[in-house]
Amino acid sequence: MYPQTTLRAVFLFRWTLLVFVFWLVSMQEATHAEEAGSGHYAPGFLASAVDMTPINEAFVVRVKTLNYEGSLGNTKLPIAGLVVTEADIETSEVALELVWNPKGEFIDGWSYSMGATFPYVSMKVSAEIVDELDNIASVSRRVTSEESGFGDLIFQPLMLSHTIERYWWGDYRLAIYAPTGEYEIGRLANTGKNYWTLSPTLALIHIEPAIGREFSVFGGIDFNSNNSDIDYQTGIQAHVESTFVQNLILFGGFTGIGASGYWYRQLTGDSGRGAVLGKLKSEAFGIGPVLSYRTQWNNAEIFCELKWLHDIEASQRYEGDTISLKVSAEY
Repeated sequence: MYPQTTLRAVFLFRWTLLVFVFWLVSMQEATHAEEAGSGHYAPGFLASAVDMTPINEAFVVRVKTLNYEGSLGNTKLPIAGLVVTEADIETSEVALELVWNPKGEFIDGWSYSMGATFPYVSMKVSAEIVDELDNIASVSRRVTSEESGFGDLIFQPLMLSHTIERYWWGDYRLAIYAPTGEYEIGRLANTGKNYWTLSPTLALIHIEPAIGREFSVFGGIDFNSNNSDIDYQTGIQAHVESTFVQNLILFGGFTGIGASGYWYRQLTGDSGRGAVLGKLKSEAFGIGPVLSYRTQWNNAEIFCELKWLHDIEASQRYEGDTISLKVSAEY
């Protein structure tokens, strides 16, 4: 067990870092876009203990589903080389995530894992196309686009779990989003983003089985490459998510109910010749309930989580509702 002074220092470091992130975000200029109204990372999706990097030697299989419905209102947004308004989106995603911890702890208190995620995406987007003629914007037609296929693969070559104290863990990871999904200029619905994203994330996770309490907070920053097809550079994005769950012993395992929330914002504006709307930034925050269940079955630890997130407010992004289901088996 670590000395109490060490634990206090660790906790102070975590919270100081989070406060710094909030301060950094709040100091950005007030102008608030993001190509296609969303980045690689779905805000609030990485937020709870089900996403935790394994501590011991293990092979983890996770199936994740996400369904999102949102609208843009009368805000203008760049999508695949077009400028649109009054956009509506429906997205369904099913992803298989594989995580492998080859040898448990490699040094005292530290474990290493690696992982990969393979998504399949179905998307429908309907929007008014905005045309510019003699510097006058006018809506010419409404277009609906549908597309299904494999999305952008996610590689996690570095995933570290750090046992801080008996019920507290640190989680550090690097995710790389590869542009493997379909992308076509002038098509509203695309299963890929057509750019790379580098996303370092850190988290603090608390699980105390004796009283059934779980708490986690994740923070990450996304660095995006240029979408060369339309010369569009989406700015740097930051996101902070947190989940609290209280568990009860029910149905042969731990059944939990709680709440989850997120805050997301671009730290730098979009750029490139394709950023015809200027150096804009997106911002959003939301909250919703969480149901979870954890049990043992056939020498595997099974973890399920059902979550609904409602976007309380969004700027230069779609605003709507996300329903996600995660099922994890750790062998």
